[in-house]
Amino acid sequence: MNTTPRLTDAKFELADGVATLSFNRDDVRNALTGTALVEDIIAAIDWINYNHEVAALIITGNGKAFSSGGNVKDMYNKVGIFGGNPIEIQDNYRRGIQKMARALYQLEVPAIAAVNGAAIGAGLDVACMCDIRIGSEHAKVGETFVNLGIIPGDGGAWFLPRVVGKQRAAEMSFSGRIVGAEEAKAIGLFLEITSAEKLLPYAQKMATQFAEKPREALRITKRLLQASERLELPDFLDYCAAQQSLCHTNDQHHQALENFLKQ
Repeated sequence: MNTTPRLTDAKFELADGVATLSFNRDDVRNALTGTALVEDIIAAIDWINYNHEVAALIITGNGKAFSSGGNVKDMYNKVGIFGGNPIEIQDNYRRGIQKMARALYQLEVPAIAAVNGAAIGAGLDVACMCDIRIGSEHAKVGETFVNLGIIPGDGGAWFLPRVVGKQRAAEMSFSGRIVGAEEAKAIGLFLEITSAEKLLPYAQKMATQFAEKPREALRITKRLLQASERLELPDFLDYCAAQQSLCHTNDQHHQALENFLKQ
């Protein structure tokens, strides 16, 4: 396997097929703008997609926050992604944080968000771009864009309804309120809640269980789950048949059969 990706504001670790991407800008509560975190996420995902020994990804934050989303001071000062004329701002989004959303959607392995603290605005959206979310008891989340007179320009209005349903997504988006960990679990945003010290070990245990499965079937299963959201059943079944032909002719399938028959 190639050496792991070189990142600027995040740390990347790989062990037993499980990659862990940790946001490392606690000084700005792991803000996604005004840092290199967007570029780091894209680089890490690109590396993972090309390295089939990786079976799962955990995304978490170092420090008190998972991610505070956009840097509000930069918004106020109209710098970085928030500066320029309307066309320039549009292109800043398209070529920046929206590339992150596309990358996370196109990630080929299961992704677990270990939400250690506040996940606000685009920070919540990053968690929703993952397949599974585990929350610390101290975690707080909010789709808070409307409070600042803006919208979720990173694609959050596409991801959030798919996690909590249209009605709850509408309520959260229109109110901009902060949701605590217990409520986040109750509405299906968090799969589980743990204590702060058990959060990462819990996510690692789950990711390791995924990594024990045949790696190619794991990636194709994620592909199917995503395709099911956009294909009609007849087209989806055709797609399943084609993907299944890849599995049946893969060495990992034959090894899994041997292991099963030996039990």
